Amino acid sequence: MITKTRIIIVNGTVQGVGFRPFVYNLAQKFQLNGYVYNDSAGVTIVVQGGSSEIELFETELRQNPPPRSKILDYRSADISSDANYTDFQIQSSPSEGAKTAAVSPDLDVCDDCRREMFDPENRRYLYPFINCTNCGPRYTIIRDVPYDRPKTTMVDFTMCPDCQAEYDNPGNRRFHAQPNACPVCGPDVEVRNKFSEVLISAYKSEEYENLFKYISQLLSDGRIIAIKGIGGYHLACDAASETAVSTLRTRKYREDKPFAVMFPDLKSIKGICSLNQPERDLLESVAHPIVLLKKNAGYYLANSVAPNNHYLGAMLPYTPLHHLIFHFFKGPLVMTSGNISDEPIAYKDDEAAERLKSIADYFLVHNREIHIRCDDSVIRNFEGNAYPIRRSRGYAPEKLILDWKFDRHVLACGPEQKNTFALAKNNSVYLSQHIGDMENLEVLKSFEEGIKHFRYIFDIQPEIVAYDLHPDYLSTKYAHHYAKENELKEIGIQHHHAHAVSCMVDNKITKPVLSIVLDGTGYGTDGTVWGGELLLAEYHQFKRLGHFRNTRLPGGSAAIKNPWQMGISYLVEVFGNKLVDIPFLNNLDKNKISMILKMLENRFNSPITSSCGRLFDGVAAIAGLRNVVNYEGQAAVEFEQRILDQDDSAYEFRVIDNHDALILDWKPMIRQLVNDINEKTSISRISQKFHDGLSRGLTLWAEIARKNTGLTDIVLSGGVFMNIYLLIRLKKSLEKNGFNVYTHSVVPCNDGGISLGQLVIADAQMKNTDLAG
Repeated sequence: MITKTRIIIVNGTVQGVGFRPFVYNLAQKFQLNGYVYNDSAGVTIVVQGGSSEIELFETELRQNPPPRSKILDYRSADISSDANYTDFQIQSSPSEGAKTAAVSPDLDVCDDCRREMFDPENRRYLYPFINCTNCGPRYTIIRDVPYDRPKTTMVDFTMCPDCQAEYDNPGNRRFHAQPNACPVCGPDVEVRNKFSEVLISAYKSEEYENLFKYISQLLSDGRIIAIKGIGGYHLACDAASETAVSTLRTRKYREDKPFAVMFPDLKSIKGICSLNQPERDLLESVAHPIVLLKKNAGYYLANSVAPNNHYLGAMLPYTPLHHLIFHFFKGPLVMTSGNISDEPIAYKDDEAAERLKSIADYFLVHNREIHIRCDDSVIRNFEGNAYPIRRSRGYAPEKLILDWKFDRHVLACGPEQKNTFALAKNNSVYLSQHIGDMENLEVLKSFEEGIKHFRYIFDIQPEIVAYDLHPDYLSTKYAHHYAKENELKEIGIQHHHAHAVSCMVDNKITKPVLSIVLDGTGYGTDGTVWGGELLLAEYHQFKRLGHFRNTRLPGGSAAIKNPWQMGISYLVEVFGNKLVDIPFLNNLDKNKISMILKMLENRFNSPITSSCGRLFDGVAAIAGLRNVVNYEGQAAVEFEQRILDQDDSAYEFRVIDNHDALILDWKPMIRQLVNDINEKTSISRISQKFHDGLSRGLTLWAEIARKNTGLTDIVLSGGVFMNIYLLIRLKKSLEKNGFNVYTHSVVPCNDGGISLGQLVIADAQMKNTDLAG
């Protein structure tokens, strides 16, 4: 037999997912010698043996890798070697080398561990930190790469002889499972009151049972419990108790925004929500995100869980701790981020005890440190594919491999709302978990900590810093400070261009496309507030082909929280200061109306805007739905929810070609809206006619742009496209008229995807500058 030696280098999500043990056992199967180790780039394998055996080894490695792994790059080559290997070993990881390894997201508990956890004969019976090579914490406990126990927060726990024997045994499922632990040597769990006094501690099975029975009783009594999870604290209460849920809303200062609910199992979800196969697949995926599902006739949860909304954010248990809670408490639980509204999720114990003591009655805590906070992801199904709303736990910090080579290391600081940041080198993008709305110092601190962590574990030293053009965003101010401090190149990126490119990258599009970008706010290159945009987009540049008819934003940002102010602005544009007699105006304070009219007349604190999001707000207010909102986009969300019946009627949107731009004109729609209000048309019908009219107007807009440019590919991005009714109808309408339509599936259409677009635009512009130079 001719003996060969071959080196194999594998990059991707191959650390923390049982890859090395899998390779070890595969080498044993084909009687190959050599070694495997983790390094800063991924996994390196050297095998020695017969040619046919090596070929079979590689075939199986590539076609049937460990289920939680993701191979992004695979290279192999025969090498000359004087070494004569006598066995196959898992070697220690070298510390040197460039850090390019993908870090695994946190993994949901596997079926094997779940079975063991509920087996009374197993030594990990009811142990809330059971894990193996196929499941458990990853990203949130990693301090550095390569992924080895000393570089995680599990370094504080020395394995007992039994756990060490499992860790060292190639035939064991916990072979080289870095978080491996048991009740003897691993983390502990306890219940505390809001004064941090320990009420129950658990170190063995019977104590775990007592502890979780106590938690179940507290939940049944309507108590609110702060639960330390895998990426931070949740606030939990009985989702069927109106008293408990409304109390949580009051304490958390969260008036109307829907809460997520965790269910014991799929059966309990089916009882109150419609559920198709793609939605089931999302719920049961490794990421275990919150999935938006439509409520059905069996819905019985507290009205305060998701008020004025046909949809519910549902998720399944994804940690052993969650499964143990539901083993003793059988009903669904509100499971919302452990924070006061607008703050980042609490993840450090002392911080949580201080910040959450005014909300939670009790705390369920453990002593496994969370190194980096990571909130739950939110996904919905669109045409059988994932349509991200918030990309975070279970997805971050998964490496995105692009068909694009970054010439320099780039940091993109993202926008203000729904912030994520991103870093890039070579052809890889490392997109952060959800950071939140950059409106206070707590969120800024989380943002800064996240960038520092990413730079360290992925060994990225930015040479370019990309930022949003809005001068008042905290992310923009950070970018300026960071670039100045480190003498780096700064590149400002227009908000809607970043949206368009994020969708292009999401769909691997590199050629010019048309793009409809609809959102609430984005700083335009002309200093006005954009938000209803038709672009010709390329990576390095864009052209504004059209926009919504401009109006004024009376009161500036205050109008975002007071849709009635936008309602008056649209009415003034159509009817002048002599306003029409409709219930909307009759129910407002006359002095406030007068104040807004003076602002508009004098153009005081009333910036120009083309925002589609503000159009939704204004129309919802005029129709009598809501004058004030308690969370971003509330009026638009509730306006969409009011659609019950459908017919062919629709309001009119015209397209005006003023030679400089194609203007989508909403004036005819406002006139028709007022006529319907005077005829006492229902809000349901008004909403349907508005949405369908907008879809038709946008299609006409795109058709004229196609005639002018010859382009038939079009991308849809921006937060307005979280409106599933509009998205479905517009996509169908565009496709019916011959367009190739592209939507998001990897990053959100909202501002959570902005940083990806910023990265690529900044690098493309530098490439273009280099060529011009």
